[in-house]
This record gives sequence, structure tokens and C-alpha cells, in this order.
Amino acid sequence: MWQTIKNAFSDKSIRGRIFATFGILLAFRIGCWIPLPGISVEFYSNQFNLGNSSDNNTIFQLLSMMSGGSMQYLTLFALGILPFINSFIIMQLLTLIIPPLERLSKQGDEGREKITMITRYVAIVLAVVQSIGIIVAFKDHIDPIFGEVKWLTALMLIALLVAGSTIVMWLGERITELGIGNGTSLIIFSGILSSFGLAMVNTIPQIKNNNNLIWNLLGYIVVVLLLFVFIVFVDGGERRIKVNYAKQVKGNKMYGGQSTFIPIKVNSSGVMPIIFASSFMTIPMMIFQFVGQDSQHFINYSIFCYPGTNPSPWQWVGWVFYYLVMLGLIIFFAYFYAQIQFNPQDVARNLQQYGGTIQGIRGGKPTSDYLARINNRIVLFGALFLGFIAIVPAALFQLLGSGLGLTNAISSTGMLIAVSVALEFNKQLEGQLMMKHYKGFLK
Repeated sequence: MWQTIKNAFSDKSIRGRIFATFGILLAFRIGCWIPLPGISVEFYSNQFNLGNSSDNNTIFQLLSMMSGGSMQYLTLFALGILPFINSFIIMQLLTLIIPPLERLSKQGDEGREKITMITRYVAIVLAVVQSIGIIVAFKDHIDPIFGEVKWLTALMLIALLVAGSTIVMWLGERITELGIGNGTSLIIFSGILSSFGLAMVNTIPQIKNNNNLIWNLLGYIVVVLLLFVFIVFVDGGERRIKVNYAKQVKGNKMYGGQSTFIPIKVNSSGVMPIIFASSFMTIPMMIFQFVGQDSQHFINYSIFCYPGTNPSPWQWVGWVFYYLVMLGLIIFFAYFYAQIQFNPQDVARNLQQYGGTIQGIRGGKPTSDYLARINNRIVLFGALFLGFIAIVPAALFQLLGSGLGLTNAISSTGMLIAVSVALEFNKQLEGQLMMKHYKGFLK
């Protein structure tokens, strides 16, 4: 990886793309620290349980971490990239069930560009809805800045939140166009790293006051490193299906007679199922934003799904139910994403067209059935891995990080996102270097 980075910086054009990526990410981080006027940030942070409390076992810890803490302090980029992610999920689902959208998706670059434009509009609508929910939930804590007219301040806050989300969406697209890698993923990646870095810095005063906490910190770091190794190990795992090509004579030349393989990754969908599932799990909380944080419905839902430090048996039932739903959504989206990425019928058709066969399997439908069966088994394992990552290590982070205020520093889900994006960024660099190499060879 370090050699790839070194080679990338030695090339002028790739170096320019890297600097463009970091420059846009810097602009995003600056926007994450621009406060919004006219609302009590302290009350907002306490109500959403995003402070230094040890009871921060809510979905908002992931959202705050993904936004680099901007949601926690209600800054210009508080909504971050979340509306665009939700819009992307909705459009992917609608593409499968609405024939006109399905036809658009098969019209090449022009069709995909139209779908992307629709996705942007839907993202803006979702940003408006979410902004209204936040402002309605905290309407009693808005400090008017236009005399005594509170509703003007509320409209201004809604407009700023929507504008901030739109700017983040635009920055992500600029990274994809001018930089290296997927802009949306890199924005989430930068938010996670910044949240983790700030949390680690904040532990220094606590360790100075209590030297025994150094063991908690060391244990926390060991768990993070072990989890990092486990994620990298699984991310690189793949099932290789051997394919033999028959010899074919075309004119005076002979083709084929070689063997290759079809690689099927264990975790082919990456972190997207977790992001999709997490986004869906935020829907009830978004609805409760409209009825207010002080409503009994919101209080009951929070107690049921997010037990505190001394939960009752009924609260444990709610906690288990919450994560079972989360696991079910992860498995569903893993299979959904796998269907988009890997089509056994197309692969079998291409193999038959070019004379390729899988040993012991007849061509055509038997081949597609075999590939589908193998893919479904691997996707299930990958989905269970994602479910484990999203749920189990959180208990260790809670145990080791609570005394240091590191409970929300980084979650296993956040680490999976960070590792996946870092590996993908490295692959993008290698791809850019490979393209430059072949261009030079052709010249």
C-alpha cells in the first residue's frame, strides 16, 4: 500500500487528483464546524444523547460519527450525506419495481445520468423533510434572531440545513469526478476518522487524572487492531470457480484451451448493507422528531430500543428485538445488493458464448443455477459477518471505552466503513497507475 502511495505521488496527474480529493475533504471538514445560529446546541446534543454519557447506545452515534460530529453540534453540514444515501436506496428499490426506471437504467450512461438527477432531487426532498423534523422537535428552544418572529428563524435554519446537505452531495460528486475514489464513501470515511481522532485527544486529560485508565485505553486499542485485522482478512476472501475454455479454430488461428476462474468475494457488497440498514433504522426516530422529544411515544420507544446502564428485562427484550431487525435488514440488503452486482444468468450466457465451462457442470441453465447457489451461500456468510461486525463488538467498546469517554469514538460498523473505503481507495490508486503504465506502453 505504501509503495502504491509513493508511486502515485511521483506521477503529476495522479498527484493532482490526490490533492483535489484532500482539498475537497478539507472543505467538507470546515463546513462541519460552522455553527447554525438561533438554536441551543447544548440542549440539542443532550436530547439526542450524543454527549459524553455512557448511555449513548443509539443509532445517532453512527450518524454523528459518519458526519464527523456535525450532527451532534448541529452545524451547517449536520445532515451530511445521509439524505443522498437514503435517496440512493429508494431509487435502487424503485428501479427494480417501476418499469420506466428499469428501462432508464439499461440505457447506458444517458439513462444512468437521468436516474442520478432524479436521485439528487429526491435527496433534497428528504433533506427538507428531515430538517423540518429537527426544527419542529426543537421549536421551543429556538432563539429568534429576527426580533420576536420565531418562524423566520425556523425557516432560515431549515434552508441552511438543506443547503448544507446539498453542498455535501455536490462535494461528493466533485471528488468522484476530479479526485480518486467514490466521493460519498470518502466523505463518510473522513467523518469517521475525525470523530475517532477527536475522541482519542479528549482522553488525554482523563488519563492524566487517573493513570489506571491507561489499561482501558490499551485494551481498547488492542480490540480495535484485532477487529481491523479480522475485517481486512474477510474483505480479501473470495471463492474462485475454475473455468475451462475449449480450443476453437477461427480462420488460421486457434483460440481458447486455457483455464481461468470466476472470483466471488465473501463480502462483495462491502459496507453498503450496513449503511442501508442503519438508514432504515433511523426512520422511526425521524418520525418521532415531528411529535417532539418530550412526547411519551418518543420516550417509550427510546427506552424500549436503547436500554441504559441498568436496563430492565423488558428493555433487554426491546434491545434484542431492535438488533434482530437490524440483522434481518442487513441480510436483506446484502442479497439485494448482490443481485445488482452479480447476475448468474449473464455470466452463464457469456461462458457459453465464448466456449467456457465449469468442470462437471453443463452449460446454460445448470451453470447459472450452480453459480446462483454458490453466490447465495457466500452472500449469507458475508451478511452474517456484517451482522456480527454491526452488533457484537459494540459490547466490548462499551466495556473498555466507557471510562474514557470512547464509547462513541468509533463503532465496529464505522471501522468496517473506514477499512472498506481505505482498501477501495488503494485499489483506485493501483488502477490509475496501471492505466498510466499501459498508456506509456502504447505510446
